[in-house]
Amino acid sequence: MDVYNVHERVLAERHRTAGALIDTLASDDDKLWPGPDWPRMRFDRPLAVGAVGGHGPVRYTVASYVPSTWVRFAFSGPRGFDGFHEFAVFALDEERTVLRHTLAMRAHGPARLAWPLFWRPLHDACVEESLDRAELACSGAVARPARRSAYVRLLRRIAH
Repeated sequence: MDVYNVHERVLAERHRTAGALIDTLASDDDKLWPGPDWPRMRFDRPLAVGAVGGHGPVRYTVASYVPSTWVRFAFSGPRGFDGFHEFAVFALDEERTVLRHTLAMRAHGPARLAWPLFWRPLHDACVEESLDRAELACSGAVARPARRSAYVRLLRRIAH
């Protein structure tokens, strides 16, 4: 099963300033990854190509990194996730930037069932909350905050 999942948010901020949010991932001053309700993103060293880590049971390695612009993580777990997820920024104009999260993978084995039933709802909620954090960091407010569905709340209760 091929999976292509994209979330994006227009931020009222210059490209380099918005892109700097990517550079804070997995740091003590992480301004992008949602928390504390989600497993923290952690690596065996600061964000750089080759850093190994992930969040909760989702494991990956930093495959590519262009500071303040783009980072790609290659999956190593859970089993059946072959692909990547990434954050990237794209300038719309002098004062607005798109922050995009893309997940592209081939799900096989048990992941063919686990992705749509378990992982995708949690992934979508986590990424939308991440984009909320980015919007808050750039503008001081979130116009339309993400809301967790009843199903996502149920999955989180089961998982914890």
